[in-house]
Amino acid sequence: MTDVKGYTRVVVTEAGGSAFEDAELDLTSQSVATGTPPMLVGGLPCSGGVMYLQSAGFDSEPHPAPRTQWVVMLRGVIEIEVTDGSRRRFGPGDLVLVSDTTGTGHVTSAIGEPALEALFVPTTPI
Repeated sequence: MTDVKGYTRVVVTEAGGSAFEDAELDLTSQSVATGTPPMLVGGLPCSGGVMYLQSAGFDSEPHPAPRTQWVVMLRGVIEIEVTDGSRRRFGPGDLVLVSDTTGTGHVTSAIGEPALEALFVPTTPI
């Protein structure tokens, strides 16, 4: 059995701004440990150094990502705005691959309650 998990990429544009791209993570049915039923599994390229983030609020100025990294939302909702003014919201279970490491970057804001919790999973060494 195969399936996909949709995710959003935040990329740098040729003009030095940021934009959204839709992408898919391929999932395959696997048993991840002896005695467990098969589950849909997909690999996130990672270099280690995963960071856990918790914040009561998160409102940023425009900024490029410090490194290409997955943002795995655990709790709360963030809104990301890219250069053309487009905005998308991400909540628990959403995946975002932030790769706009140059240029003007993007703006991130926390939306509502509860506190924000996320994992930052870098694709290159920290």
